Amino acid sequence: MNFFQRRRFFKKANFLDLKPVRVLGHELRDDGGVSIMMPRFKNRINSTLFQPNSKGQFIPIKLDRFGGHTWLMIDGELNVSQICLKLCQQFPDELQPVEEAEVRVTNFLSVLYQERYITFREIQKKQELHAK
Repeated sequence: MNFFQRRRFFKKANFLDLKPVRVLGHELRDDGGVSIMMPRFKNRINSTLFQPNSKGQFIPIKLDRFGGHTWLMIDGELNVSQICLKLCQQFPDELQPVEEAEVRVTNFLSVLYQERYITFREIQKKQELHAK
């Protein structure tokens, strides 16, 4: 799916009904937080040529506690509105009303999608149909 097809898809879709799927791995930190593990190089040849020995293969992207909890709930089964409701139940004092949580989560997931850390189940299905 190219950029214009994805944009057309998002204009028609309700963001709260989409089911996010993680593309990158993660690591749990000692303080209980979550770090997304982004590869330094996407190409294996570049990785072997330019990878310094002192640096790791991945760049950790530290998430705050709301982002970490949201990241751990992304499994491809829960849609965005279900994730919002679960976050409101876990943090009742800080994420009220539900509409505020929906705005925060949708903004966060939009950034994750733009950076290509996540995708959505519905987009994966469309790509599989176009590939056949």
